[in-house]
Amino acid sequence: MFEKFTHDARRAVVEAQAAAQEAGAREISAQAVFAGLARVESGEAVRLLQALGVSREDVFAELARVRRRGGLSDADAEALTEFGIDVDQIVERIEQTHGPGALAQASRPTKRNHLPFTEDAKNALQMSVREAQELGDKHLGQEHLLLALVKQRGPVADFLAARGVDYPAVRQAVGKR
Repeated sequence: MFEKFTHDARRAVVEAQAAAQEAGAREISAQAVFAGLARVESGEAVRLLQALGVSREDVFAELARVRRRGGLSDADAEALTEFGIDVDQIVERIEQTHGPGALAQASRPTKRNHLPFTEDAKNALQMSVREAQELGDKHLGQEHLLLALVKQRGPVADFLAARGVDYPAVRQAVGKR
């Protein structure tokens, strides 16, 4: 699959693995792929996000917030609120008992060099291939990964939607390259 990836897209995947390892994750999630895109400062994804009004600092802060909640997005937290569950209050209580970032440290840091992808990350990678094909591109770049992440339901799409960035907006920005 990775033979058609551009150099920057490969760097983003390598950075995604590093982000997952640093977080103590045993798998590379879609959020880690998003972190990988944001970590490549000179990459196309960062350029697109900045053009859409989203800074790398916003991305890192949101990913840290989602990790602190044990992976729950704003949409997840909002849905639980409808059942009378205050996620932020629960997180605070857990951190009072177990220390700051207790939910973010769900697993021990791994020493393995290779981490598998979660299903949502695999879906994003597969969708990025389709995005490249639909755009008629022979390569797979960071823009295709970003399109796939914003198209897929989850914390990344929720975060971007909260900033007015949806799939059509990213697709339009990609079209201007």
